Amino acid sequence: MSTYAVTVDVTHLPGILDPQGATIERALPALGYTNVSEVHVGKTIRLTIEAADEPAALAQVDEMCHRLLANPVIEAFEIAIEEPARA
Repeated sequence: MSTYAVTVDVTHLPGILDPQGATIERALPALGYTNVSEVHVGKTIRLTIEAADEPAALAQVDEMCHRLLANPVIEAFEIAIEEPARA
């Protein structure tokens, strides 16, 4: 078994309302940032997983995303896996 560091970035699908992003976008001009637009808020999940190989780790994290970490109806996710740690 190898240990993999995994990062999952979750964002809204195109066309889905992002109230947090909209609130931030409306507030930025009051702070002097008038050149900012299209603000989107997402989440990043970092985890460590033990798996036989990278494809097995990717498959398991993909399943986690579909079942718990993201809502595939309104969110998209991207998985990044780092090489296993060496002893």
